Amino acid sequence: MKIIYWIGHAFFKFASWLYGPYKVFNREKLREDLDGVLIASNHVSFLDPPLVGIGYRKPVYYFARKTLFRNPIANWVLTRWQAIPVDQGNPELSILKKVIALLKAGEKVVLFPEGERSWDGKLKEKGQAGVGMIVAKAKVPVVPVRLFGPEEVLPRGAKWPRRRKMCMVVGDTLDFSELIASGELKGKALYQEIADRIMAAMGELDAPPEFGGEAEA
Repeated sequence: MKIIYWIGHAFFKFASWLYGPYKVFNREKLREDLDGVLIASNHVSFLDPPLVGIGYRKPVYYFARKTLFRNPIANWVLTRWQAIPVDQGNPELSILKKVIALLKAGEKVVLFPEGERSWDGKLKEKGQAGVGMIVAKAKVPVVPVRLFGPEEVLPRGAKWPRRRKMCMVVGDTLDFSELIASGELKGKALYQEIADRIMAAMGELDAPPEFGGEAEA
């Protein structure tokens, strides 16, 4: 399985160069040193999962739309690329439990708190409470990242990618251990608060103007 994963990793690295360039800002904040990390990213294109994944030197897990697994070939490939099938409209409890178990086992998992791809590339204000539940149950830190440009390379409805600059900006690690331990919020209120704080942290990330943002290079 790992061989297929790294073949895909190399392929997408080449593709990111071919259709990019693609650059990672604040790479040192990816926290390769930590075991059990949830990587929270905005969602603007089908390219998002591999673009986040190639930023890491170790394998990561990520969600993929359940319907993609209906094709036997796609099922075989996605499984070996450590994709987890999920129903976007109604995530199954068993899937959430699997993600929590992976995080507790020290794996890195990429999630999209918005739940679906953005139509206009803009970031939503609120995240899905399920992401907060995963963080609260697994008790792991969160690395917020934000992608700029993939929506221009492969917009919704496009059949073929086009060459555009892309980048991923990495933010400071978020630790929710005190909030969880305090008991001030419980249940869905706690989960939504965590999700909203993650979204706020992602919203603070920006890229240099040449990559579609307004931050200083």
